[in-house]
Amino acid sequence: MELFLPIAHMDVNIALILFYGALVGFLSGLVGVGGGFLITPLLIFTGIPPIVAVSSGAAQMAGTAAGASYIQWRYGNIDFRMGLILLIGSWLGGGFGVYLANVLVRGGQFGNVVTFLYVILLGFIGVSMLIESLKAVFRPSTPAATDSSARTPSRSVLRILMQRLPGQMAFPVSAIRMSVVVPLVLGAAVGVLTSLMGVGGGFVMVPVMIYFLKMPTKIVVGTSLFQLLFTTAAVSIMQAGVNHAVDPFLATVLILGSIFGTRWGTQLGVRLPGEKLRLILALVVVGVAIKMTMTLVIAPTDPYEMTIQVR
Repeated sequence: MELFLPIAHMDVNIALILFYGALVGFLSGLVGVGGGFLITPLLIFTGIPPIVAVSSGAAQMAGTAAGASYIQWRYGNIDFRMGLILLIGSWLGGGFGVYLANVLVRGGQFGNVVTFLYVILLGFIGVSMLIESLKAVFRPSTPAATDSSARTPSRSVLRILMQRLPGQMAFPVSAIRMSVVVPLVLGAAVGVLTSLMGVGGGFVMVPVMIYFLKMPTKIVVGTSLFQLLFTTAAVSIMQAGVNHAVDPFLATVLILGSIFGTRWGTQLGVRLPGEKLRLILALVVVGVAIKMTMTLVIAPTDPYEMTIQVR
C-alpha cells in the first residue's frame, strides 16, 4: 500500500516505513539510542530528500523516546539531574544547528555534509566501541569489563582537568561527581548533531557517558532516552518552523511502528548485561557506517540528486 508524502512530494510503501519505525524503536529501548543514526540513512536510501529525512526522523524519535523513557523511569534507570543539564545544553546547540541546516540547504550542500558526518562519526565511534566490547565480552572476569570499574576515576590529564573545572556537582544516581560544564558542552554537541543529522545523539552520547563520564551502562540508557525525548521534540518543532521540512504523515507512520519495537527492545535490554548491550550497539553503528561509506564511493544509479525547496 502506497502513501503520498506532501512535504517529500513522493509515494512510499507503508509497510516498509512501519518496519523502519519498529526497528528503530527496538534499538531505542534496547541500548538507549534514538535510532536517528539508522532511520535517517534508511529514509535517504528509500529516496526521501535528506532534509525531510532528518527533520521527520527527529519528530519520530521524540515519539519513540517518550515511551522508552517512561519504561526506563519505572525501572529506576534515569539520572534526572544529569539529564536536565544535558537537556539545557542540547536546546542551545539544537537552535544553532537548525539555522546552520537552513544555510546548508540553501547552498545545496546539506546532503553531502550529512553523509560525510555519518561516515566520520559512526566509523570512529563504532570501531572504538566494537574493540572495547569484544574485549569485555571475551574477558568478563577482568576489571575493565565491569560497570563498577567504569566508575573508577581515571588518572589521565583530561580527568584531572575535568576535576578542576568550576561548578562541581554530585550525581548520586550515577555515583559520580563532575563539573556541570562537561554535560552542558556534551548536550550542546548533541543538539547540533540532532539538527544536522536527524539523530538524538545517542550513538555519540551513550559511548561518551559510559567511557568518558564513567556512568553505569543501564543508567546511561535511561538518562540518554530522557534527554533524547525533549531534544528531538524541540528540534523537530524548529525544523518545521524554519525549514518547513517535517512531513507529518511520514513521522506518524514511523511513530506507529516504533511503539511496538520500543516495548520489545526495553524488555530485552533490562535482562542483558552491560557489555552485551555495548556490543550490540557497536555492531549496529559499524554496519551503518559501512553502508554510508558505500554511498560515497559507489556512483548512484540516478544522476539527479533529490532536493527540496525551502520556503
